[in-house]
Order: sequence, then structure tokens, then C-alpha cells
Amino acid sequence: MMATFRMAAGAALLALALPVLAADAVRPDAAAIERGRYLATAGDCIACHSVPGGQPMAGGLSLATPLGAVYATNITPSTTHGIGNYTLKQFSDAVRHGVRADGANLYPAMPYTAYAKVTDEDTAALYDYFMHGVAAVDAAPAQTTDLPFPFNIRLSMAGWNMLFLDKKPFVADTAKSMEWNRGAYLAQGLAHCTTCHTPRNALMAEQLSKELGGADLGTWHAPNITSDSNSGVGGWSQQELVDYLRTGRAANKAQAAGPMAEAIDHSLKHLSDADLNAIAHYVKSVPAIRDKADTRPVTQWGKAGDELAAIRGVPLPQNLNKMSGAQLYDAQCASCHQARGEGSFDGSLPPLFHNSVTGRSNSNNLVMAILDGVERQDGEGRQTAGHAVSHVMPAFRQTLSDEQIVTLGNYVQTMYGNPDVKVTAEQVTTLRNGGAPSNLIGLARAGLIVGVLVLLALLLWWRGRRRKDA
Repeated sequence: MMATFRMAAGAALLALALPVLAADAVRPDAAAIERGRYLATAGDCIACHSVPGGQPMAGGLSLATPLGAVYATNITPSTTHGIGNYTLKQFSDAVRHGVRADGANLYPAMPYTAYAKVTDEDTAALYDYFMHGVAAVDAAPAQTTDLPFPFNIRLSMAGWNMLFLDKKPFVADTAKSMEWNRGAYLAQGLAHCTTCHTPRNALMAEQLSKELGGADLGTWHAPNITSDSNSGVGGWSQQELVDYLRTGRAANKAQAAGPMAEAIDHSLKHLSDADLNAIAHYVKSVPAIRDKADTRPVTQWGKAGDELAAIRGVPLPQNLNKMSGAQLYDAQCASCHQARGEGSFDGSLPPLFHNSVTGRSNSNNLVMAILDGVERQDGEGRQTAGHAVSHVMPAFRQTLSDEQIVTLGNYVQTMYGNPDVKVTAEQVTTLRNGGAPSNLIGLARAGLIVGVLVLLALLLWWRGRRRKDA
């Protein structure tokens, strides 16, 4: 009997020591799983953790960062290659604190600095969804993250977290309305707006004093979305913002492309009207930040016009790189955007004037739209198999040379946008090749060398003192 008791006690202790597997846990009801699915959609988890044509949440997508490619991991409930063995606490630590179940640190390409705002209740709902609402994929992504030294040492992120990670969940401001608080909770947390729209310091941490003031995001530019009337969205109505978040377009204001189009298609357009209104309400309250170059609202530059009279009957140059801006526009753009830049007659393509892309002091998005075009996901995007991609604008990366893009870009800026903003050859070449390299790796290595030298100097000083005392 004593042996039986010991065996039973040992089994009980072993059960306490082992994590509860998703398959063994009590399955939550359908409402809890659906709530978690909605929250995961708000967090846009699908966009980073799925590859086009692949299984949802199975990882493998390459995320470009200034330090190199970070590959998204498998976050399906697979017990061999995913997170199926994670306890709720381990899941919470990964999502909100950037620490995996094995204790290794995640890189902040996963926006855990924003997800730290998520409440305990919503984190539990997310856990229910990932454990019971996502199909397990028992396969590892084809590639894994391998950043250069010293960032390949994941422990270095622990020091970064000490400096820049605020682990406190969102606390409601009782002086604000329920709508404002809901919008702030979503925008600061799951929707992680600051991750893209807030500039970063030399250590790649968000400069919170410039919240939503605009930042370069690899090759694309995430614009200023503060309440400033010139540089931001201060001149937008709340409904215009909601329309943009739902459809990717606000008439005579802006249209989404690049990473923002993906965020809308995979996440924002699936949110409720109440939540989109809350986000818009909050964003319009963010303190205004103005770019000095924006002397008028970025959506009020330009007008319809053309230079057809100057090019009719004029032969094209033998060297097509020497085509004029008007010739390039007539050959490549006028069939969709119309000869005078008015946009398509059915309204599906916007005018090039009174357009934030041509009105901003940063012309990166104009260049990127020419290079890579504009794609939109139809239906549910990557959340379902067989999703369709709409090519709203074709890519000219293979069609136009850097010199032609410079000429065309400057023609569009001068004719339809802010004429003081230029497209340069260096800019086009840099964007075509993936963006400007970061100097953070060099700074980190230099810092390590200095640290080692200081440590050696202190060690020599200490040994000298000991000998002198002896």
C-alpha cells in the first residue's frame, strides 16, 4: 500500500510539473474561441505568421528588419513544431513580454512591446483561440532567424527589454470616454499602430514623445497620423478615417498600399464598426506633430493638368532613359490615372492630385508604388485557402529603369503634388535594393569592444591596487 501511495504521489507531482497540453485541456466554449479569433484578427497575427499559399499561422514569412531577415515561427497548436505545449503563462510571457517557453528572448519584430498592453482576460481568450481554433501544422518553417553578431545572442534582448519594455497592461483613463479608452486600448495594444507610425531611436526603440509622428518602415514610409491638420489627419473627419481603415481609401485624402494595405486586408477591415470608430476617435486625439516642410495640408496639393501638347508628334528618343516625364506618364500611367491625373472614371483609382502620396514631404511611397505596384487581398486574405490578390496598380520594377522612375516621379510631383518634393536617383536605387542599411550592427559591435576595453582596464587597475596594497 505504501508503494502504491508513493507511486500515486509521484504521478501527481509529475502531473503538476508537466505543462497542460492543448489536447488535454478543457475545451472552452465556442463563444470564447470566437472572441479569441476576433482579438487575433485585431492583432493581425495572420499577416506575419503565414506565407501566401501556406497554412495559417505555420510561420516562415521573412520579415525585413534593419538587422536582417527575421523569420516568423509556427504558432499553431502543434506539440512538435508549434506552441501546443505552452501553458497560458508561457503563452502570455511570449505574447506580452517577448520570452519563449524555453526562456529565450524574442526579437521586437514581434510587437510584444505593444501587446504588453493586452489585458489578462484578452490574453486568455487569445490562448483559447490558438489552442482550439487553429489547425495544428506539424512542420517547421523552412528557414529560421539568424541575425549577425551580437544580435544572434538572444540574451542581448533582455537588456533591451530592461530599457524599453513597459510590461504594464493598459489602464483606462477615467477622465476620457469609453470610446476613447477602447480606441486607445486597441491602437496602443493589439493593432500596434505605434510599431510602424512612430519613429525609432538609434537602438530601434520607439520614441514615444513622437507617438504616431511618422517613420520609415524599411522601404515604405508610415506617415504621420497625429491630429496635426497639415502633416497628420487633423483635417479628416472621423468617418473618413473609419472608411480608410475599412476600405483602404478616403476620397481626396489617401489610399492604402504596402504594409498598410496588408494591415487593412488581414485585420482592420474585419473589425466591428464600433471598434473602428473607437480607433479613429483615439487617433484624432493624439497630440499634433507637424513636419516643418508641410506648409499646407498634404491632401491639398496639385490640380488636374497635362503636357500633351508638348509631346504630340515628338518622336521618342533612341535612348528610352531620356524620355521626358510627360512621355513616360503618357506611356505608363495615363491609361489608368487618365491624361490629366483625375483617376479612373469609376472611382476605383484615385486622382494623383489632392492625394497624400504626392503631397507629403517624403516621396518614398510614390517610388514604392511605382516599383512594386499596389496589391489588395480579396475576401479573407491569408485566413482562407485560395485567396485572391487584386493588382490595383501594376509593378514597374522590371519595366522602368532607375533613371526613368526618377524622371516620372518628379513629373508626377511637379504636375500633381508638392513641387518642392523631389525623387532622387540615390533614393530610387536604395529603395529598389531594399532600403538603407542600418548602422546599428556597427554601433553594437563598437559598444562591445569599448565595454571589453573598459573591463580590461578596470581589471588591470584592480590588480595594480592589490599589488600595491601587498
